[in-house]
Amino acid sequence: MSTKSFAIPATQKAIRIHETGESLDVLKYEDTAVPQISDDEVLIKNKYAGVNFIEKYFRIGLYPSQKPYTLGREASGVVVQVGKNVQDYKVGDYVAYGSAGTFAQFTKFNPKSKIYKLPEDTTDEKLQLYGALFIQGFTALTFIEEAYKVQKGDYILVHAAAGGVGLLLTQLIKLRGAHVIATASTDEKLQLAKEAGAEYLINSSTDDTVAKVKEFTDGKGVQASFDGVGKDTFQISLDSLARKGTLVSFGNASGAVPPFSISTLTSKNLKVLRPTVFNYLVTPEEWDYYSASLKELVESGKLKVDISKVYSLEDYKQAAADLEGRKTTGKLLLKIPE
Repeated sequence: MSTKSFAIPATQKAIRIHETGESLDVLKYEDTAVPQISDDEVLIKNKYAGVNFIEKYFRIGLYPSQKPYTLGREASGVVVQVGKNVQDYKVGDYVAYGSAGTFAQFTKFNPKSKIYKLPEDTTDEKLQLYGALFIQGFTALTFIEEAYKVQKGDYILVHAAAGGVGLLLTQLIKLRGAHVIATASTDEKLQLAKEAGAEYLINSSTDDTVAKVKEFTDGKGVQASFDGVGKDTFQISLDSLARKGTLVSFGNASGAVPPFSISTLTSKNLKVLRPTVFNYLVTPEEWDYYSASLKELVESGKLKVDISKVYSLEDYKQAAADLEGRKTTGKLLLKIPE
């Protein structure tokens, strides 16, 4: 029985929206009630929370939500309260997990899946690493297996390859013996992609991406394009595919992909899909397989997470501005106040 105890206040700080809008001014750093847990839940005091583009989609209303809505999708921290039916966790356990509402000092969570229990001697550095890992790590890992199963020798186009998902995709694709063609908006960002394993580099601000892809592949095109940019690159991705190629469209950084005619796919027998990461982690078997795989890749050093900047929770508006303004590389984190 744990002897640790934590004082749990009535209110907490959180980043919430009460209305949707393009303006960052709809983001509010404010007081709200600390969640009350059920018998099947734990209460987690968050230490670090990962920043992702999905927060923008909720902010602008692309993804619906009930208001007020607390942003955030992943975090690391410590368990401070345990429901009476919870068997495998105790007060004082360090954890990392994927859940809604993590841009807050406390989050309630049902720990049946989508959670890592971390060692008792977990360091602040390790909390940062696992706080940054969930969304983008599982996205990259599941997509190269399920959305398009990357094979040795494939040529794969990775858009925004210096971003959080892009750098992880590049490393994982390289580990499978495939060739990464990386796009990024500056030569400095392309250098990061090269260091992660990209063999071919395209400056999306100055180069003709489709022409470069055809040059790198002897006119054949790529077996798959992993495209988290959305509207601005969707047609480029389609035009870059080889016969029987696959477009994995998984983000809307430049805006939502507009409707398109399905007959567009017939000329080369193409496939298009729009996956979301947690639909690949539904069953216990899926979670066990991918969580173990991701942990092994990270702990062994085969997969490196580039945490480029840590902001305080109250400065999330600036983090969002930097991310959406294409001023960042790698992963951004929020440090949650004590």
